Amino acid sequence: MADYDVIVIGAGCGGLSAGAQLARQGRRVLVLEQSGRVGGCCSTFEKQGFHFDVGASLIEDAPLINLAFERLGTRVWDEVDLIPCDPIYTVVLKDGTHVRYPASVRASADEIRRLAPGDADRWYDFVGYMEDFADSASCLFTSPTVTLADMARIFARSPKLARFGPLFISSYQDVLKRFFRDDRVRESLAYQTFFVGLPPELAPGLFAIIPYGEHNGLYYSKGGMIAIPVALQRCGERFGMEVRLNTLVRRVLVRGGRAIGVVLADGTEITTSVVVSNVNARTLYLNMIGQEYLPWLARVGIKSYQYAFSIPMLYVGVDYTPPLGSHHTLVTIPMEEMNRYWWSEYRQGRFDPQKQFGIISWTTHSDPALAPPGHHVLAFILTPAPYHYPWDEAKPALTEQLIDYFTRYVPGLAHHVRVAELSTPLDFERRLLVPEGTIYAFRQDITNQTVFRPAARSKSIRGLYLTGASTHPGGGVPTTIASGVIAADLVERYE
Repeated sequence: MADYDVIVIGAGCGGLSAGAQLARQGRRVLVLEQSGRVGGCCSTFEKQGFHFDVGASLIEDAPLINLAFERLGTRVWDEVDLIPCDPIYTVVLKDGTHVRYPASVRASADEIRRLAPGDADRWYDFVGYMEDFADSASCLFTSPTVTLADMARIFARSPKLARFGPLFISSYQDVLKRFFRDDRVRESLAYQTFFVGLPPELAPGLFAIIPYGEHNGLYYSKGGMIAIPVALQRCGERFGMEVRLNTLVRRVLVRGGRAIGVVLADGTEITTSVVVSNVNARTLYLNMIGQEYLPWLARVGIKSYQYAFSIPMLYVGVDYTPPLGSHHTLVTIPMEEMNRYWWSEYRQGRFDPQKQFGIISWTTHSDPALAPPGHHVLAFILTPAPYHYPWDEAKPALTEQLIDYFTRYVPGLAHHVRVAELSTPLDFERRLLVPEGTIYAFRQDITNQTVFRPAARSKSIRGLYLTGASTHPGGGVPTTIASGVIAADLVERYE
């Protein structure tokens, strides 16, 4: 008899979501996490009294997250203190213009009218179109896409989805240009393309749903972003799920084409009937299982996936109230410059601390308890950066240069820093064991979506299931949680 019914590798949002669902099915579930805390990229750490979020900084699509909690017999609003963020963003355009997007669609139209009167009505057209798409596509994020037949079933269940075919074959940039005429309006809505790891001209048009969806509510979790995975852990433990921290899995045991257990770093073997992996799919198949267990086509396929980019983060604790207007401030550049940055800077292996755009996350604006009294926490989500760069040697100088650069957006910053830490792609790789420090796993262009992403139910190894950013529906807090729901449903169907 196996030691456990299910072993989950990794206590990120996807792994905890799947583990909790499977425990509620009555299975004996063990979750193994290599680090000392749950959450992975959606976690929080403390330094000198300041609490910093590792990566994720806001909660989008709370209803999708709530779906997982409802299946556990509760609601996300009952398990986590969600603080609404309104305005959604303050956007600082390259020309210095400030655009403030409230949660209200109507109030946002008024803000756009101030910037470009002709685009205010087009904003309503955009919102209406994306609202229809969201209604049609909701099942896409909670349904398996292991085979083309799965995709056919999704379209059969939601035939209106076919109307939005252009979103799947056009770019994010194409969609914004279709609806908006003013370049500054486009710029104010373009940064979200980097949430999926691509510039506007390469990101699929379907992701233009993001700036619409944010108006359905953005939240921050009191106590830091780690509150979300902690809540999933707590719910799973109610059904008997066991979580072990500081426990590294080295290999997945395979016998007769089936996953039968894992080998820990200390050599301990633990057997199971089902393995659920929340680690990067390339790492899983090539390093933890081994190419000898894969058909030749699977070997070629898994090696073909390109990693998404990594984004360094600068964590800063300050002893004053920063002069900012919202939880998130977006520092932007025009779409065309974002595209040029991708090709002439990022793809050429460059990182310039004086050529930055990104997000300033003022977490203590929403939860002052994350810093000592009279102090605040800022996290700077920087421009995409290459993995192959002398990060360790450059880090001290880069930290000072970045603080100096962002002082133009946060007046007084350089004179009030009490704690500063720069996390580079190398740091993310070392701490989170994500290859090349990429938290989105693989690129999310159209050839790496849905059925073209590594399958949630392995096609090569029986009893092996995948969750997390490297499988459908991709990276992000709500989508990785949804991947856990999908994996649990597949286990229930086939095991």
